[in-house]
Amino acid sequence: MRTFTRLAAAALLVLASWRPTAAQTTPAFAKGADISWVTEMEAANYKFYNKAGNQQDLFQLLQQDYALNTIRLRVWVNPAGGYCGPADVLAKAKRAQALGQRLLIDFHYSDDFADPGKQTKPAAWQSYTVAQLKQAVYDHTSSVLTLLKTNGITPEWVQVGNETNDGMLWPEGRIMVNGFANFAAFVDQGYAAVKAVSPTTKVIAHFANGQNNGAFRYYFDGLQANGARWDVMGLSLYPNADTWPTFTAQAQANMNDLVARYPGKEVMVVETGLANYVPIATRQMLLDLIAKTQAVPGNKGLGVLYWEPEAYNWKGYTLGAWGTDGRATVAMDGFLAPPPATLVYNPGFEYTAATQNPLGWTTTSTADADADYTETGGHASQFRLTHYKATAYQVRTLQTISNLPNGTYTLRAWAQSGGGQHTCQLYAQASGAATEQNVTLPTTGTWTQIQVPGIVVTNGQCEIGLRSDANAGNYCSLDDVELVATVLATAAPASLAGAPQLYPNPAAGLLTLSYSLARPCAVQVALLSLTGQRLRTLADLPLAPAGPHTLALGTLAGLPAGVYLVQLTADGYTSTQRVVKP
Repeated sequence: MRTFTRLAAAALLVLASWRPTAAQTTPAFAKGADISWVTEMEAANYKFYNKAGNQQDLFQLLQQDYALNTIRLRVWVNPAGGYCGPADVLAKAKRAQALGQRLLIDFHYSDDFADPGKQTKPAAWQSYTVAQLKQAVYDHTSSVLTLLKTNGITPEWVQVGNETNDGMLWPEGRIMVNGFANFAAFVDQGYAAVKAVSPTTKVIAHFANGQNNGAFRYYFDGLQANGARWDVMGLSLYPNADTWPTFTAQAQANMNDLVARYPGKEVMVVETGLANYVPIATRQMLLDLIAKTQAVPGNKGLGVLYWEPEAYNWKGYTLGAWGTDGRATVAMDGFLAPPPATLVYNPGFEYTAATQNPLGWTTTSTADADADYTETGGHASQFRLTHYKATAYQVRTLQTISNLPNGTYTLRAWAQSGGGQHTCQLYAQASGAATEQNVTLPTTGTWTQIQVPGIVVTNGQCEIGLRSDANAGNYCSLDDVELVATVLATAAPASLAGAPQLYPNPAAGLLTLSYSLARPCAVQVALLSLTGQRLRTLADLPLAPAGPHTLALGTLAGLPAGVYLVQLTADGYTSTQRVVKP
């Protein structure tokens, strides 16, 4: 009783002395990753390279190149080899702490992975009764967190269980066998242990399939009805490259419903990932998921974390965001600011994998919709649009672009065609124009750039597309579609007058860009990879005067030979040109 009195008095003293300050604001959105494999990968001589191509510590790389501020680490009770055991977790947590990164500790309550398909009790707990399991959960949670605390580390979040869709510590805590009672008691014991060590740490209850609102309601209703406590509802979301737009939309609806249904609770995407062979689709998924989580009402969407992005050629895991060269793919750019928007959405057909429904594009054909699809073998990156069918077909793939500044445009694309079609055209139809403009795809088995010039836009809208009226077995392919302004009306909001000129090209020595501004505006020039990954900022002018300009952009020293993109952005208008480094 005397101990309780002293603690209560101390708590009252703290409360009495607390005053809100201007510095107490909404915490930053958590952008992070679970990198629990890192020490095991390092021991196996795996190395990690930053955007500049230099070997770097993974924790530093994620922070400096991708602005990640949060690290998630899993804890196993007594794992073989020690990896993800308490000592290994402490070593990794110290590295995160040294960089000022926030920490999420994920208790699996197992000696190995726990997930919806398996929740195996630790070997040392196999014969425990329910009462003993409750105490073991408390003691293990308290022990690990106390170890961290004595080393000056207090995690911001703690998960009590990992993807516990059917409970944990099977069979005693399995929902489908024993209902919610035992499982809820285990969760609540974890909650109590966390709060005893660190009252400010938020406790996460974690459920997979974040797109399934009905399942989430069932799960958290069951926990609530059985007296379990938690602060944050954690989601896993693992779409594929075709379903991600549907999954992120469903996850947003789920998160919005959860924070309304359970007042005072928050939500967090603690795991996500997409196939490593579709990095641009992964980037778009992350950009979309982060935006949707940030939009949860009341700032209750706390963050988005990628699960083991650093994994490459590692234990058969294929949902990482790293290439076999030890460098992050463009997927990780999903944690950065979105790239400058182009007039054509999904111009390289990379925002999904091979599909009959490429994002941003519409198919107009009933009988022959299957003649229109994306496949591998793209021009500058992985995928391309193809028209083909084993029987005669008619199909059109189109996109309507709105809110265009009035002026004259050129439609460009790279094309291949086997020939033989009645009609095979790249076309543009400005809204209100009496006729469309088009060009027939040349018969060629190599990528050839074609263009439709002189497209006059007078009311801000233009339809572009590929049209085929073909015989059986005829094919054509399209990739890297661009709509670029050549002359803009004087009243247009964009400020570039005429097409920029880049020279010399190939870039042997100093690279120079010439352009003219119709009015003063900010100008930025960036160097990108062919997949759209920003490599360097070549120029950043807060305000450039109207008139002609010549910018010395420097050399491409330090980069391997190949093809790159130079992207100029001025007053919302973007121009992208290829440059070759010999």
